[in-house]
Amino acid sequence: MSNDIDSLTQLQDCNAMLEKLKSSQSLNYFLLNIDNFSNINNAYGFDIGNMVLEKVANLIKMVKPSSATLYRFCADKFVIIDERDLTTDGLKRVAESIISFFSYTEITVDDEIEFRLTFSIGISKGRGLINITQAEVAIRELREFTRNDFKIFDPFSKFVHNEQQNIYWIQKIKEAISDEGIIAYFQPIINNSTGKVEKYECLARLKDEDEIISPYLFMESAKVTGNLSYVTKSLIAQSFKKFSNNEYEFSINITGEDLALDYLEPFLLKNVNKYHINPSRVVLEMLEDITTLDKGTTLKQLNSLRENGFKIAIDDFGAENSNLSRLLEIQPDYVKIDGAFIKNIVDDVKSQVIVDAIIMICKRSNIKIIAEFIHNKEVQERVNALGIDYSQGYYFGAPSSELLT
Repeated sequence: MSNDIDSLTQLQDCNAMLEKLKSSQSLNYFLLNIDNFSNINNAYGFDIGNMVLEKVANLIKMVKPSSATLYRFCADKFVIIDERDLTTDGLKRVAESIISFFSYTEITVDDEIEFRLTFSIGISKGRGLINITQAEVAIRELREFTRNDFKIFDPFSKFVHNEQQNIYWIQKIKEAISDEGIIAYFQPIINNSTGKVEKYECLARLKDEDEIISPYLFMESAKVTGNLSYVTKSLIAQSFKKFSNNEYEFSINITGEDLALDYLEPFLLKNVNKYHINPSRVVLEMLEDITTLDKGTTLKQLNSLRENGFKIAIDDFGAENSNLSRLLEIQPDYVKIDGAFIKNIVDDVKSQVIVDAIIMICKRSNIKIIAEFIHNKEVQERVNALGIDYSQGYYFGAPSSELLT
């Protein structure tokens, strides 16, 4: 049997498909990905899953255009290559016929187990191996919103633009790691009782030649590449060094990835000893992606960090992932009210109601409150009048590589 035949489905395999893409002129490439197929393997085992794939292959052969060729790409992915000169409407008709056919077709295995499958279909029209990537991108864009549908690759879509931006920043992150291009910036936090700077928040920036890049542009790429922990470690080391010759309290953002990797406590204690800093001066700000405490040892880690003297803060409280049960479980030392409510607090009734509720809960729970996004005198006066403990924002100082003198 040819090495280019898939042993399970008897279809031409990935190698045959690649050779076809390399040798052909412009063609129509349909990538069929079964939706949630892993659920079948998990619930019934791989033997049943393989039986389903055999039947799916035969059914796709029935419904595909007679002139097109079907390939088993990998796992639960199939590819139809159609070399006709199809219009956009023609591409849609092919995809719609497949989706419609399977919506009315039950697949039975072992004479008793029935499945009704749906597909996400990514379509690319062009020449060469680029069709593979473009169809995959089309499926990812489709699955941001739905399944059991199709998407024709659009090089001008917002999704594709964001993908391209991610690739750009992924490369920049790699360069920053090798060149020590992650640098720490510091923003002052004011004690509203004394009017003096009492703390700083430590913030990551990326240095690209002479330009300083905001984390909003590169942090998602750091997450995609698995480099968030590098950013956090670099920020911790630089911050501990910065605050080793003063008495300010300082806060460092931590993410779900940092907790999942379970390195924080030993790494923090290493820097405590190296720079002779009392852990009580260090506040760990939990970002909003740490939304649950039932995964792994998250709560155990936080309690251990607190036992070692570190303080805990919840960032962006009031945002969509915040909830009271989370607040009660974590029992933070500080809560930072989401800046979206603070910046509009003078005129927006909804913001006033939400901030009033957060203040009441925190006061009764003996949690100190920090208001972010203080950008003018009027907002600061309102924050002071509400009895909020601390203020942070451009009204007092932008993030900088140097501390205020």
